[in-house]
Amino acid sequence: MVHGAVAARRAGASGDRIGFLGHSTVTIELDGVRLLTDPLLRGRVAHLRRQVPAVDRRASAAPAAVLISHAHHDHLDLPSLRDLGLDTPLLVPAGAGAWLRRKGFTTVTELIVGATARVGSVAVTAVPAYHDGRRIPGVLRAAAVGYLVRGRRTVYFAGDTELFDDMSQLGPRPDVALLPVAGWAPRLGPGHMNPLQAARAAALLRPRMAIPIHWGTLLPIGMAGRHRAALGDPPRRFAEHVARLAPGIQVCILSPGEEAAL
Repeated sequence: MVHGAVAARRAGASGDRIGFLGHSTVTIELDGVRLLTDPLLRGRVAHLRRQVPAVDRRASAAPAAVLISHAHHDHLDLPSLRDLGLDTPLLVPAGAGAWLRRKGFTTVTELIVGATARVGSVAVTAVPAYHDGRRIPGVLRAAAVGYLVRGRRTVYFAGDTELFDDMSQLGPRPDVALLPVAGWAPRLGPGHMNPLQAARAAALLRPRMAIPIHWGTLLPIGMAGRHRAALGDPPRRFAEHVARLAPGIQVCILSPGEEAAL
């Protein structure tokens, strides 16, 4: 198991790497192509407030493409996307494309499950996710997806999803699985994974490395005094479960702002 401080030191070498910016926002660098997932780059969205240092905008600047897993406000954040530029290429699930074009974004590609887009030298394929992707209130009905990013290595970004048996059939064994292990409230609703469920997902996927995401970043306003101390618990519990259920998988815990070389 590699914890954050060690992973951050390792990231100084050139080459493929993963950077965790908080919540579901991750930089994926493969074969010289840098992708950004579900960018949430500001300190507050709706009733949720960021509990960790602000995103270093140099880490999120000028991605080759942005991958959007679903339309919830903490995953599809319009101000964050506008900061990246209206012409930034966006890969989005079916149902979200026309809505984003009406918002002024000029380079939007919808992907249904199983469809693949090329971004430079890497291939990005939409894969199933079991999560209600509708934007509340009901202004946008769109699917929820995960993504397989394939170059010399393969990275699975789960987005938000429940555990499902067919995870083992998503594609080639990934080198890295980015798995959500918590949320933004003490209790998780349907369509999410807790640390044990995420460890079971890792056992199905059999990646060489698993990196927990979707934890430790956001809390509803007014909850920080009661719950901030527990923000770091989910990835540690995830690592413990993986060690028991799938001991051959390396778990790399990155704190928001840290990155790991692959």
